[in-house]
Amino acid sequence: MTARIVQYLIALVFLLLGGWALFAPGSVIESAVTEPYRDSTFLTRFIMACFGAQAVLFGIMALVVRWNARSFATFGTALLPFFLFNWYFHYEVPLLTSIGMLDFAGNMTMLILAIIGWRTAKKIDWDTK
Repeated sequence: MTARIVQYLIALVFLLLGGWALFAPGSVIESAVTEPYRDSTFLTRFIMACFGAQAVLFGIMALVVRWNARSFATFGTALLPFFLFNWYFHYEVPLLTSIGMLDFAGNMTMLILAIIGWRTAKKIDWDTK
């Protein structure tokens, strides 16, 4: 697998999950947030759609820029705090449902892809030598 393909797969995660939040924010709230924390006001749906729009924007950027080994390493490292977020808001403050933990699955997928991308890009990347 090439580093470019890995980058496209990372973009796909952002485009799928971000697109869901952008185009169906009420569905995300209904499916991913537990009842005690669920709020379907206009502002909540708007904020969820904004979150989705940012994810879609990053997904588009991941499709059009070329990542090197440093890019994959930085992205993978930047993902780490999100695992704490997922743990905290699923186990400590039970806000995320099992479907809400798709965020965790997406983060884990992207972390594994970032490691694969880093290893692949490192072989051809002049910046890391």
